[in-house]
Amino acid sequence: MQIRIYFDASLAIGPGRIKLLEGVQRTGSLPQAARDMDMSYRRTWLLMQSLNESLSSPASVPARGGQRGGAATVTLTGGALIRAYPTAIKVTRSVSRQFAEFARPTATASISRVRPNSAAAK
Repeated sequence: MQIRIYFDASLAIGPGRIKLLEGVQRTGSLPQAARDMDMSYRRTWLLMQSLNESLSSPASVPARGGQRGGAATVTLTGGALIRAYPTAIKVTRSVSRQFAEFARPTATASISRVRPNSAAAK
């Protein structure tokens, strides 16, 4: 199961961004994380930028220029996201199983997205 979390109707956190954060945490490099994911550096840079812009504090910070150009560090916020995502999946699976009892016997229940209710959020 995968979940995607939206802030202000824009995707903020999903399996790809978590995988990217894990790659940066493991390698210390956004370009290396991009190569490990078979993605272009530009695509991963844009993903990380949109993730950082959607959060109250960034999930990663880049090192600029020099011998370590492309280096990046996962922040405390990024580490917390990495740790929280599997828990969110477990909770979502539990909720899905609870609601599955209401489904027809041949149906399966799944939750693929979590979006804020804009009316409730106001």
